[in-house]
Amino acid sequence: GAHINPSVTLSFWYLGKIAHWDALFYTLAQFLGAAVGVAVAATLLGHTLADPAVGDVVTQPGMAGIAVAFAVEATISFILMTTVLVVSNSRLARYTGLFAATLLAFYITFTAPFSGTSMNPARSLGSALVAGQWAYFWIYLLAPPLGMLLAAEVYHRVRGRDAVKCCKLHHENDKRCIFRCNYQQLSFWR
Repeated sequence: GAHINPSVTLSFWYLGKIAHWDALFYTLAQFLGAAVGVAVAATLLGHTLADPAVGDVVTQPGMAGIAVAFAVEATISFILMTTVLVVSNSRLARYTGLFAATLLAFYITFTAPFSGTSMNPARSLGSALVAGQWAYFWIYLLAPPLGMLLAAEVYHRVRGRDAVKCCKLHHENDKRCIFRCNYQQLSFWR
């Protein structure tokens, strides 16, 4: 699935494209992976990661404040999930990763001063856990899933629940699909 993000997994679960147990274990693995990843980075980088300029890479609101950070996180998460849904269910599906990566680069460049650009509760948890800084974690735990779930609901209402063929972000390959997949129904995949 290449989700890497519990908000993406939650959205595909909401759309019925991933089984309950798979969604649960994906999400647990994403949170665990983020925590272990930051812990390993902290071990290898030591004081460099804790330097005030880096701040243990803890996601925090910018100078505009908490409300702006929450709104930015929800909005960029909504746009990212909408992009994933639109592109991955079209003839451009093989470019879903490219579209998402381009969007992420844009977000990091232009929205980091407002929200820190997380879009991923697992990513924010890993940093907060290692740094022991929890003051703003709630923003990054709530805003990205809300934005992505809203995107899933809007896509469902506009295109229909059956418009989402699979939660695998790049499907055009010869690997078995473990998800609730309907890609064979798309004529352009034949």
